[in-house]
Amino acid sequence: MSFVGSGPGDPELLTVRAADLLREAEIVVTEAPEHAALVARLAPEAEVVDGGFGTDGQPLTHAGRAKVVVKQAKSGRRVVRLMAGDPFVYASGPEEAQACVKAGVAFEIVPGVSSVTAVPAYAGVPLTDKKHREVAVVNCSEAKIDWAAYADDRTLVLLSAVSAISDVAKALIEAGRAPETPVAMTRVGTTTEQETVVSTLDRIAADARAARMAPPAVTVVGDVVDLRTTLSWFETKPLFGWRVLVPRTKEQAGSLSARLRGFGAVPEEVPTISVEPPRNPQQMDKAIRGLVEGRYEWIAFTSVNAVRAVREKFDEYGLDARAFSGLKIAAVGDKTAAAIEAWGLRADLVPSGEQSARGLLEDWPPYDDLLDPINRVFLPRADIATETLVAGLLELGWEVDDVTAYRTVRATPPPAPTREAIKTGKFDAVVFTSSSTVRNLVGIAGKPHASTVIAVIGPATAKTAEEHGLRVDVLASEPSVEVLVDALADFGAARRASLIEAGQPVTKPSERRPSARRKAT
Repeated sequence: MSFVGSGPGDPELLTVRAADLLREAEIVVTEAPEHAALVARLAPEAEVVDGGFGTDGQPLTHAGRAKVVVKQAKSGRRVVRLMAGDPFVYASGPEEAQACVKAGVAFEIVPGVSSVTAVPAYAGVPLTDKKHREVAVVNCSEAKIDWAAYADDRTLVLLSAVSAISDVAKALIEAGRAPETPVAMTRVGTTTEQETVVSTLDRIAADARAARMAPPAVTVVGDVVDLRTTLSWFETKPLFGWRVLVPRTKEQAGSLSARLRGFGAVPEEVPTISVEPPRNPQQMDKAIRGLVEGRYEWIAFTSVNAVRAVREKFDEYGLDARAFSGLKIAAVGDKTAAAIEAWGLRADLVPSGEQSARGLLEDWPPYDDLLDPINRVFLPRADIATETLVAGLLELGWEVDDVTAYRTVRATPPPAPTREAIKTGKFDAVVFTSSSTVRNLVGIAGKPHASTVIAVIGPATAKTAEEHGLRVDVLASEPSVEVLVDALADFGAARRASLIEAGQPVTKPSERRPSARRKAT
């Protein structure tokens, strides 16, 4: 039985021990709806027990929840009691752990990163510095608090203070705190929805109301708040809070989305392409048999999907990587080479320059009847033609078996709210990684709004976007997902800097609507 703290909100702040226990869990007891995604990711096979409500649908008290925890712990299965923040910091962990002691159930406590320290840190507010060494944490949901005890210059961390901030601020001023004492209130801290209001004791009630601050929020009172001016690192990320549309095949969106999150964005993956087997699998079956029989000198992979398609055929036939013995392998780029390596193989040829069919041809050796015993190349590809590569290989003296290994078809349209968000400018940016993602997104969901920043991976994709009436704002200098995201981040940073220089508030593209649809120029 383990009491596990999930941290303040950002799932990346989960401790290593917490993640390990969740992966091993057979039962997870939690009452926090926000834990659903975390449990689905780390403990998809575990039984989830609702610790918020009883079987009668009524909210559970601490004592009632403790009974649920003890009952599950006595089942003999691996149980994780997942709690927001830290189990022993302003949580019901102590009461539930005491119930386990009474029932003779052994347990362990896995501390979580507490919002008391994490949220101010994400707001750029250190709780201590060389001048301020003392911190007091006050839970403002308590019925009666003697604010006179906090009249000195200690840093105060206030929890559950949003609705009571007016009375709290007045009480602190009456107790002797200066009205101009700095205050920072941060809501949903450590997430990309984080928002911080910086004010003073005499203004915080009005400023929080104007900003429509709502729980959960952590409030810091004290001179350390002034350090936020130079130490704000999270909310100043170049794409902080940007809702970015990622129109890709679902399997291929992971690294792109992860990189976007690193810059503070909120990626939303919308599949535009579905990868399916070829309509006629006989050609592929024949080519795989030829590969096993030594018919080819080379196999050329032009995508990760091509690697996956051949690997699936190998699994179907009960083959493994040994069938590649004596065969040279070419990969169109680093991502494809990595997919080959994950199979236990190594690419003999990866373009030294441009990672494309053209770049592959520049490094491809011409056929030599003395050095090459076989003159044939196996090219498993999508149903979209690869004339450039085929023509170039033929010119180099090779014969090519150009085989359809998989089909790319347009995915089903996204849900209506997503389509509406695309058309009305609720997305701040969209990243296009190919011409087909442009065509397919417009086909299944409509054209992105004029206020949406358009980022594309290369000139061909830019041309397609412009043909669809979109003005390209960001063009990657290399055909790489990493370079594309970095370029979008550079755009966001430059935009932020120009707004600050102009004395304007930092807004997201979705918050600034041009009156007419933007067109290609």
